[in-house]
Amino acid sequence: MTINSNANNDMPKGALHGIKVLDLSRVLAGPSCTQVLADLGAEVIKVERPHIGDETRHWAPPKFSDDTSAYYATINRNKKSLTVDITTDAGQDIIKKLAADSDLLVENFKVGGLKKYGLDYDSLKQDNPRLIYASLTGFGQTGPDAARPGYDYIIQGLSGLMSITGPSDGEPHKVGVAVVDLFAGLQLTIGIQAALIARETTGLGQQVDVALLDSALAMLANVGMNHLASGKVPPRLGNQHPNIVPYQVFAGQGEQHFILACGNDSQFAKLCDVLAVDWHTDDRFTTNPNRVANRMLLCDELSKKFAEQPRTYWLEVLDQAGIPCGAIHNVAEALAMPQALAREMVVNFTEQGSPVSALGSPIKLSASPVTYRTPPPKLSEHTDSTLADLGYDSEMIAKLKADGIV
Repeated sequence: MTINSNANNDMPKGALHGIKVLDLSRVLAGPSCTQVLADLGAEVIKVERPHIGDETRHWAPPKFSDDTSAYYATINRNKKSLTVDITTDAGQDIIKKLAADSDLLVENFKVGGLKKYGLDYDSLKQDNPRLIYASLTGFGQTGPDAARPGYDYIIQGLSGLMSITGPSDGEPHKVGVAVVDLFAGLQLTIGIQAALIARETTGLGQQVDVALLDSALAMLANVGMNHLASGKVPPRLGNQHPNIVPYQVFAGQGEQHFILACGNDSQFAKLCDVLAVDWHTDDRFTTNPNRVANRMLLCDELSKKFAEQPRTYWLEVLDQAGIPCGAIHNVAEALAMPQALAREMVVNFTEQGSPVSALGSPIKLSASPVTYRTPPPKLSEHTDSTLADLGYDSEMIAKLKADGIV
């Protein structure tokens, strides 16, 4: 079961209602940020190339029955689509007019890519000093690699993330989704919201600079800190945890895998009770540091024990004993979980005549909740209305279309 989108007009106003966003970003990282802003109530105008649009419109299959690609639908709901050729003077004029009346501009062009069109921060803030200009690039606005293009996969490799992902005796692995893009998009969102708060005091906007590489390096978290503290290069441990044992995947009878996550000595003692062993009194395993030092010995013994019963048995008895554990679902199983449905993590737009179903927002606000107002827009769906709001009459709009500007 999925929930329907918010199709009525008396829904609560979102937390960012009244905030206008000019979205010049495309693909995943930037649009994931602007979708969060849109979900929270901001008005987001997505600028796309005439006739082509965002690249992800063509990243199919799979796609929905109205030809919307699943990838594009991932991060473009609640937005308006305006097509503009920003390489032309007339197109640049449209963007400048929109920027002059916007709170935020979000872009993920290469460093300097918009300056040649007069659409960089220094140019646009002259007409709108309150503008918050959010830039998301591969390597940031400064540094020796600033001009390089950035791609999630490559950044996963450069950042060290792939060096700690995958089997210990195999090749490095990337994460199954473009996690660097998504984390950077969230960090850009945080930076934007901080700039909005700062503007309340200063009255001025600023540039928000987030880089995929910086985001990925920060994501190293405790593993990066392990290196800084020890000077050692962290190894690739597969499904094992670098700092806690036992905290990994095990297999029940018949190779049915599950996760065991013993986070402290008390939980380990409970595990020993469940298994009817006295390992928690063995000096090699009494404390977590000792278990880390004797990781292989302990985990080999645990594997033998768990192979004696099926996964369902272990999940039941471990849960009853208060020991953290869980099944490993496929995507279909995960989205069908009663908890996922209760939290409205799947939403569809059937009430608005769209076949699109989407993953819901994880942000739950009690007074100004996320709303799902419109499905991902058709290419150029809002071009006429947006230009009309800027003062263009029907004859002017027709000429812009005839000239290939919009």
